[in-house]
Amino acid sequence: MSRSTGKRWGCLWFATTIAVVIVCELSSAWGQESQSQSGSRLSDQPIPLDTTIERPSPLLELGDPFLGAGNLQKGITLPGGAVWQPSLVLFGTYRTAVQTFSDGKAQRSEWANRLDLFGNLQLTGTERILLGLRPLDKNGRHLGYQFDSGAGFNKHVDGNLEMLFFEGDFGEIFPNLDLYDRRSLDYGFSIGRQPLLLQDGLLLNATIDSIGIVRHSLHTPWSSGWRLNFLYGWNDLHRNDNRLDRSAQLVALSTSADLPWSTMDLDLVYVPAGGRTGDGLYGGLGAIQRISIFDTTFNTTFRILGSRALNRPTSQTANGALLYAEIGLTPEGTPNWAYLDAFVAIDRFSSAGRNPDAGGPLGKTGLLFQAVGLGRYGAALGNSADNSVGFVLGYQMFFAYFRQQLILELGARKDTRGSDQDALAFGGRFQQAIGRHLIFQLDSFVSGGSHRGVGYGGRTELVVKF
Repeated sequence: MSRSTGKRWGCLWFATTIAVVIVCELSSAWGQESQSQSGSRLSDQPIPLDTTIERPSPLLELGDPFLGAGNLQKGITLPGGAVWQPSLVLFGTYRTAVQTFSDGKAQRSEWANRLDLFGNLQLTGTERILLGLRPLDKNGRHLGYQFDSGAGFNKHVDGNLEMLFFEGDFGEIFPNLDLYDRRSLDYGFSIGRQPLLLQDGLLLNATIDSIGIVRHSLHTPWSSGWRLNFLYGWNDLHRNDNRLDRSAQLVALSTSADLPWSTMDLDLVYVPAGGRTGDGLYGGLGAIQRISIFDTTFNTTFRILGSRALNRPTSQTANGALLYAEIGLTPEGTPNWAYLDAFVAIDRFSSAGRNPDAGGPLGKTGLLFQAVGLGRYGAALGNSADNSVGFVLGYQMFFAYFRQQLILELGARKDTRGSDQDALAFGGRFQQAIGRHLIFQLDSFVSGGSHRGVGYGGRTELVVKF
């Protein structure tokens, strides 16, 4: 290339560079003047969340919509630095069922109703006040009509508070005390009449007047997360026989830790009571983990529980132990759930507390052991943990297009102390969603054993959620 040609190419390159710079500057200036017209720029105006299914509205809603879209209210700043954004939600569930049940000896048929009403005053993400009412049942008996012997209306109504408690976090209520989270003031607490569950309801399943203090997110060399919880209950404790014991109180220490291989729960409960019902000491150790065998992953839960009567064995507390296991998996290529639940009850294991409609400790095993919590419909295989071994093999199928699910179970229970209560049962449950607030449900089972008659049960239930 000649020198004159190189000069011409150099001038052309320089002129082109200057033109590109001028065009870019003009484009930038034009873009700044017409930002509102740019299709690629994010708008300053909030855009509603695009959802395919609208959020079902509760019975009453004041303040920020629960799980709704849009701007949050400004809120109220408290002297301690917390910003409260009060919102009130009223919601509930109405259940009505026609059902018949026979254990091979006696038959019970009825129409039963239950109404659970709740008012939730949400102050922040961690502070709230919850009020709960159940006006259509009292002490495990529900409003309805009895078709068998002694036919007539059951007029059981209750105006007492079922729940009323406040829960919060000390560090969030007074954030100015630790602006940089250096003093570890995050202590959660709750006080009032509140539901309590320990060991997934096997050790404790009761609503008690109580106070709880929890220290969570503790870090140790052996755990990524460790929680320590103290509970004290002073009133309204129903014991293992589902009956109110006005003399009983409750003291419990509960801890949970996330380990590399499992989540471990350890709970200890002491129940001091009067001489007629007796003091009790209770404990439970649980482990939840995923186990892979031959490229198949199983979800597993194992629990060891024990109870000790400190005075003498009574119907409220007794000596015994319970070994419990859950093993489940999702079959490959399906959304379904297959599971095997099993237990070994040694002597007379008793829970520290159980609500009137919670049934016995073994209700968690499956539908065939479960108390439905409505009327006098019993469990096909019972749910007391007295000298027995048993299992449930189940399969849950989901039909998303039709908004249906079906559960089928085969279960058995064998007595280990010679009381001739051995039984085998088969049952199932079908549920159909209707609209956005209704669920139609069918339950049924048949059972039998060498020393008992044929048992059966069937029920039709309509659940209204609002």
